[in-house]
Amino acid sequence: MSGFLALLDDVAAIAKLAAAQVDDIAAHAAKAGGKSAGLVIDDAAVTPKYVTGLPAAREIPIVAKIAGASLISKLVILLPGLLLLQAFAPGAIAPLLILGGAYLCFEGAEKIWHALTGHEEKGPQQAETIDAAHLEEQRVKGAIKTDFILSAEIMTVALSTIDVDDLWTRAAVLAVIAVSFTVLVYGVVALLVKIDDLGLYLSKTATLRSVRALGRGLVIAMPTVLKVISIVGTAAMLWVGGSIVVHSLHTLHLSWPYELTTSIASAVTGEGASAAVSWSVTAFLDAVFGFLLGSILIPVVHVLLVPIGVLFPEK
Repeated sequence: MSGFLALLDDVAAIAKLAAAQVDDIAAHAAKAGGKSAGLVIDDAAVTPKYVTGLPAAREIPIVAKIAGASLISKLVILLPGLLLLQAFAPGAIAPLLILGGAYLCFEGAEKIWHALTGHEEKGPQQAETIDAAHLEEQRVKGAIKTDFILSAEIMTVALSTIDVDDLWTRAAVLAVIAVSFTVLVYGVVALLVKIDDLGLYLSKTATLRSVRALGRGLVIAMPTVLKVISIVGTAAMLWVGGSIVVHSLHTLHLSWPYELTTSIASAVTGEGASAAVSWSVTAFLDAVFGFLLGSILIPVVHVLLVPIGVLFPEK
């Protein structure tokens, strides 16, 4: 009996240790997820355009294909790759963050300049003469490429915030981030692309007049909702990209952007400002920095990279 009680005591101790480990992983995942939230908004804002113009019956299968590829890229490619990079070349993390942040700044600034100058943004919606199967294949490939870039940035930002030395804890936190963010983003995307169909269904079949009116309202409101989400996604892209570049440069001891934004934020908010006000001003300044950096990168990309890209049209 004493041996049995000792065994139960050991099991209870192991259970407590496991529970503490799970709590630790959850806490680190929540912290890392908060740092990556802007990228999630951008990811959710970008994806719905890839099902525009395709049959309604194919919308959810397309979202499922992109979500599956996103989960595989996060868990199979990015998670082990980033852990190996942190183990053997930790100095490469900050430059990778700067590269990804600069890409987000470029994308966000380009969208704003296209909107201001009246140019149509090149995207999947222009391929209207291709048959549906080929168009779907092109859309899925394009979405997977875009998602991979955003996923790499999400996972890299998350890894940079995990301040534990244990390899398995870092891996578990990254796995939680990968699964939860994929489910969140593509769950929201699936809801967005089907909500107008739900509204149409309610407007035609509901017995109550109020429910039919709600259905018509959903159909009418969705274009505006998607436009607002796109605007929010662009703002989040600039804010997150600018913030990543500023803080990564600070890590590499190039501190003037960080010191400049911090001093301006302190001068604007004053000493007695709340945390929310200080955060809002800092986020706005990071977005301004991101827009300026992206605007500088636009001619660089078009002058230097686009001519090179012409040599590899299949890429």
